[in-house]
Formats: sequence, C-alpha cells, structure tokens
Amino acid sequence: MGGRGGFDCDVLVIGGGIVGLSTAYALTSAAPGTRVVVLEKERGPARHQTGRNSGVIHSGVYYAPGTLKARYALSGSAELVRFCAEHGIAHEVTGKLIVATERDELPRLHALVQRGREHGIPVRELGPSQISEYEPEVRGLAAIQVGTTGICDFGAVAARLAESARAAGARVRYGAEVMAVDRRAWGVAVRTAAGEVVRARALVNCAGLRCDEVARLAGDDPGMRIVPFRGEYYELARPGLVKGLVYPVPDPAFPFLGVHLTRGIDGGVHVGPNAVPALAREGYTWSAVRLDELAGTLAWPGSWRMARRHWRYGAGELHRSLSKRAFTKAVRRLLPAVTEADLRPARAGVRAQAVLRDGTPADDFLIRRAPRAIHVLNAPSPAATASLPIGREIARRALAVLAED
Repeated sequence: MGGRGGFDCDVLVIGGGIVGLSTAYALTSAAPGTRVVVLEKERGPARHQTGRNSGVIHSGVYYAPGTLKARYALSGSAELVRFCAEHGIAHEVTGKLIVATERDELPRLHALVQRGREHGIPVRELGPSQISEYEPEVRGLAAIQVGTTGICDFGAVAARLAESARAAGARVRYGAEVMAVDRRAWGVAVRTAAGEVVRARALVNCAGLRCDEVARLAGDDPGMRIVPFRGEYYELARPGLVKGLVYPVPDPAFPFLGVHLTRGIDGGVHVGPNAVPALAREGYTWSAVRLDELAGTLAWPGSWRMARRHWRYGAGELHRSLSKRAFTKAVRRLLPAVTEADLRPARAGVRAQAVLRDGTPADDFLIRRAPRAIHVLNAPSPAATASLPIGREIARRALAVLAED
C-alpha cells in the first residue's frame, strides 16, 4: 500500500458490520478526500450481528430519554426508511403490537405509552377486542400499537453502505483479519493474518463480537468484556397465524426484549429469540465451542456477578433452549394457536453483550476515546436501526483525532 506521509490511510476502520460500514460512509461524506480503509475478517459484509437479527427497524419506544439509544433510534429509524427507499432496499413500515398477557405487566405497558408520547411516537392503546382487529390469533389483556416500527434487509443496507463508501474513495477489504495493533505517537500500524501491514493516522474499532479483543491489541483496557449470548429462532410453519410484529412487554431489568413474532420482508414469520450463553464468540449452535474464548468469558469477574444476579432468568432461557415444548409454551402466551409442529428451527444469531466488571450488562452505546483510537465497545439494539446517525457520531470523533495533528 503506502501513501501520503508514509500512511496508507487517514482512518482505519476494523469491522465490516453495519456500524463500521456506516462510519466509513459517514467519513467519506463528511470529509471528502479523507482516506478510509475498512478491514473485515469475513469474506463479505454483515456476516454476524448485522445479518443475523430479526430485521426490525425499531421506533425507540423502549429507550429512556437522554440515552444515546433513544436519541439515535428516534432519528435513525426515519432516516433508515428513507435510505432504503432511495436505494431500492426491501423494507416496510408495519407498526407493531406490544402485548401484556399478565396483570403485573400492565404498569410497564402504561409506562411505555408515556415514554412513547414523550418521544413523539404515535402510540395507540388497545383493549382485548382491538388487539384481535390487528392480530386475530393474538391474545392479551391490553396492548399498544406503535406506528413507526418497520422491517428491512439489514444485510442489504450494509452492502449498500459499503458500495457507497467505495464509490467515494474508501477501500473495503474482506478476508482481512486483524492480528496485531502497534500504536505510536504518530498513528497506528495494523498487521493482518496474511502479514499485510496497514498504517493509519487514526483507528476506529467497530469489531462487534471482538471489539474488546481489538481494544486490548491496541494496548487499551476496555473496562468490559464481550459475553456472547446466542439468540435462537424458529420460523412459523403457518405464517398466516401472524399478520405483522408482536412483542411482549419487556422487563427493564434485562437487556433482552423477550420472544417476539416478526413477519419479515420475505413473508415468513420468525419467532424468538431467547438468550443463552454462547460457548464461542461466533457460537451459533451448542456444538460450536472455542475453549480459549469460553475460558476468557469465565475468567471475567463480571460474568459470574451477572450470573449470580440473573440466574433465575438465565435458567428459564436455558430451559427453553433445550426444550422445544418449553419454548412453545412461552410463545403460546401471545399466540395460543401455535403448536410444537408449527415451529421450525431457523438460523441463530449471537449478541455481543458488553458486561462491566461489576456484572452490569451495558445497556447503552459505549464509545470510548483512546490515543489515536475510537473504540465502539457496546452497540446494542437498536444499533442497526440507528446505524446512520451512529456512523456520523463515530466519524465526527475520528475526524477530531485527525484534527489534532
């Protein structure tokens, strides 16, 4: 490679998921002429979290005012819909139902109504008969209908961001796994598994499931560890049971939304996910085990503290993973007509959950500045929805690093 002043690029982005590619897109848009390189270890974009989720464009109704999640989801959802329309990417604004099936969920459902109104999101309260107007097979004590939720193909969004960044001069390199990072006062030098060295003035770490590893390669203590959780999905053999998107009322004590029903852009209906510990960073099945990665998870004090705090919840998730009957029972709370035979195994995903040393699961975005580096250490749902404004924010911080030279 080689370039001006001995640098191969101005900003080196590690990670070719939707956040890394949105950052590259934002850099080339905000500062034309900035030399950007993206290194992705897989053979194409969006092979992990971005391409293995339920494809929902979140409205922001769940997120507390003042959080980065709320700010970016509220602006990002509408912007993402416009981006999909402009680039011919399959999408639809469907709305969704959030359904209370137990009386103790009603106060939390009402709190979501209030939060939606604070955010300016169109929210309609429904009784049992009105639920049936939207979803004839769904049962509940009460529900809210959120009008701005949608669905799209996030893999296609990521691919389009990569194409747009390339058209503006960025280089997106696939099959380029980062093995070493040498940071000096003048910048960073990264070595890939193929032995290639890339020199940059600034590093942006968007490595998702491996973001904490990359931070440590750069010599930084991230103060957290990625604890991977596998989300297991089924697909409905009778997709006509569900017309749109149906969610339970989430428990704010946990960073997961619970098992929900999602009609995707292909017309199929996905059911899930649950959340069980993965035995590897990319452990999409129980048989996918990486002993070194599992040992790293078990050695982190926060893993044990989180397990002690939430063991009852975790035991229920594990039971539903190992027992299709138990999973079906959980789904029947929302959709009584479903049977075990209606549930066909579908592709799983793994969530990169950042866990702090005290056992707290990070709930909001964690973006930390270090010398010559920006580390994105937690990109929770709604990261895909909010990818365009999040990319601009990360790009802004990276450009600030360059401005210091």
